[in-house]
Amino acid sequence: MRILLVGAGGVGGAVVKIAARHGFFSRMVVADYDVERARSAAQGVGDPRFVPVQADASDQAAVAALLREHHCDLLLNATDPRFVMSLFRAALDAGCHYLDMAMSLSRPHPDRPFEECGVKLGDEQFALADRWQDRGTLALLGMGVEPGMSDVFARHAADELFDDIEEIGVRDGADLVVEGLAFAPSFSTWTMIEECLNPPVVYESHRKWYTTEPFSGPEVFEFPEGIGALECVNVEHEEVVLIPRQVEAGRVTFKYGLGSEVIETLKTLQRLGLDSTDKVRAGGVEVSPRDVVAACLPDPAAIGPQMRGRTCAGTWVKGRKDGVAREVYLYHVVDNQWSMQEYGAQAVVWQTAVNPVIAMELIAENVWTGAGVFGPEAFPARPFLDRLNAYGSPWHLREHACG
Repeated sequence: MRILLVGAGGVGGAVVKIAARHGFFSRMVVADYDVERARSAAQGVGDPRFVPVQADASDQAAVAALLREHHCDLLLNATDPRFVMSLFRAALDAGCHYLDMAMSLSRPHPDRPFEECGVKLGDEQFALADRWQDRGTLALLGMGVEPGMSDVFARHAADELFDDIEEIGVRDGADLVVEGLAFAPSFSTWTMIEECLNPPVVYESHRKWYTTEPFSGPEVFEFPEGIGALECVNVEHEEVVLIPRQVEAGRVTFKYGLGSEVIETLKTLQRLGLDSTDKVRAGGVEVSPRDVVAACLPDPAAIGPQMRGRTCAGTWVKGRKDGVAREVYLYHVVDNQWSMQEYGAQAVVWQTAVNPVIAMELIAENVWTGAGVFGPEAFPARPFLDRLNAYGSPWHLREHACG
């Protein structure tokens, strides 16, 4: 396999470090708007398979030309969601496979934003599914940790753990602390603002997809391995629109243990209009407030040495097996100390990056195959979960008492 990786930031850089230990590809072209960042990621592993180049993710034609120039079989998108459609279309034009970790952006319903969906996450991509099928190429959407690993957990639960599923709830929590910094998102600030302040989506089989208010539905969830009880709230996320396409369940939700300080900070940004992506004029230049906020905060890729604690991604499933009620939590925990020592990558970006690397290996070996546009829950889960264990960071299952 020959791969074009677009985006050499935190997750892209971690992809390079993880992939360098595996032999399923012959070349990975590492592209970034900042060629020095691409060069640092590619040359940092001392492996001639990695080649740095400069690329503008918003330039569809240039990216398609780059794919053809290097005879790439797959484009891995490690940029933020603003560039999804240009990269998605570039891969389609070039006739190669495509993989991302965040899908095309949503747009709220113009009149009832907290009740009805407008344009859902990924709708623009799924609208082109027939073209991908006609070309015989695969677009695998949302193949990070959440979405991604969480969707694989849902598929595994449906295939092996349950006969009927009442509810699937993705639950994310951490006890991570960044020493010396009052507010330091552990992943893209731009993306965090987008997903946390948009109307969250909920799926119910009798109602299909609908929206609610940001940070709604608070519940306390007990996270494993010492992280403990955290209040989780509804947040817009891809799993809710992906999982019901392939897995039959009465209800699907995503809730995130953000914490009251993070929620209040995000609400303040919204009140001040600092979440806006519309450009304003300031000091003779035009810039979007959200880009300014992101520029003022620490780079998530650089905070690893100051970070301590663990992050947990998982999927809680409730249903019945052999006529008996069952409730489980399938989860994956990464300790920042381990990921920094082993890979030089902080826990959240490493946990995100390992999943597309495994998925690319499965595609390269024709274990995951298909033509069209799909999410991770469309493919058999066991091969992925076995590879995750083999990569040295095992997943776990916790049984919950039913009563």
